[in-house]
This record gives sequence, C-alpha cells and structure tokens, in this order.
Amino acid sequence: MNLANWLTLLRLCMVPLVVVAIIQHRFDLAFLGFVLAGLTDAIDGYVARTFNQMTELGAILDPIADKSLLVAIFVTLGILGLIPAWLVILVVARDMMIVGAVLVSWLLDNPVEIRPLYVSKANTVAQIAFAAYTLGTLSYFDKNATLDMVLIVAVCVLTTASIAAYLSGWLKHMTE
Repeated sequence: MNLANWLTLLRLCMVPLVVVAIIQHRFDLAFLGFVLAGLTDAIDGYVARTFNQMTELGAILDPIADKSLLVAIFVTLGILGLIPAWLVILVVARDMMIVGAVLVSWLLDNPVEIRPLYVSKANTVAQIAFAAYTLGTLSYFDKNATLDMVLIVAVCVLTTASIAAYLSGWLKHMTE
C-alpha cells in the first residue's frame, strides 16, 4: 500500500457518501463529493506517476473506483427519476457487458486484455460531464435544455460506440 492506493481507496469510500447525499436530496454535498473524488483521482494518478508508485493493485482499484462512482450516481439519479432510465440502463449495460466478456473469456481459458479505447475514454468524459452537470443543476444553477440534450446524446452515442468497439474486439479475440 502506498499513498496513491490510499487515495484510490478514499475515492472508493466516497461512493456511498455521494449516493446517500443524492438520496437525501443534498445535491450540493453530492456535487462536492463528486468534485473531491475527481481531485483524488487526479492526485493519485500524479502521485503514482511522479513517485513511481504504480502497482498492480492500483491498476485494478483505480478503474473500479472510477466506474463505481459514475455507475452509482447514474443509478441513484435514475431511480429518483432525475435522469432518463433508458440512459442509466445503457450505461450500466455497457459496464456489465465488459465485465461479462472478461469473465466468459477467462472461463473459456482465453483471457482477453481490456485496454481503454479512445472511444471509451471519450465516453467516460461524457459521463463525467453529464454527472457533474446534473448534480450542478440540481444544486447550484439552472438547467439548460439544449446543453442537457447535447450531454444526453453524447453519453448515448459514445456509450453505444464503446459497446460496439469492445464487443467487436472481444468477438475477434474469441474467434482467433
């Protein structure tokens, strides 16, 4: 364990706090927790690279912490009816598909390495922007219908493109 991994664990521990804040309609606290989680993500990455603290554990925990926070926010906002349910289903289905593909390939003794693709990184940026925008509009500023629709479309298109890219790569790997 090193500082970078402790920061990642801290970010993972923030997930239930952000969810509780959303459930209690304390969107200001949820937004603050989301921003703090983003800062710890940036800091743990900087610390890991600068001080050569990159570890296998960190490589596993970091994406788990990131996806846990985003999925938890999307699901909680969806359950409360604050974002479209179909968008939540699409976002969660993508992550379940990736995990399922990794498990199936491992069970079939043909493990696949999942590397972040450009479209996946763009998808994550869109999801972060939408989560931040939504929490921000619920606590600090008025919703802009045009921006809301642009972000929803961006998340939808990029999530769908990411599903297609990962599924294509997985199928190619499994048939080789």
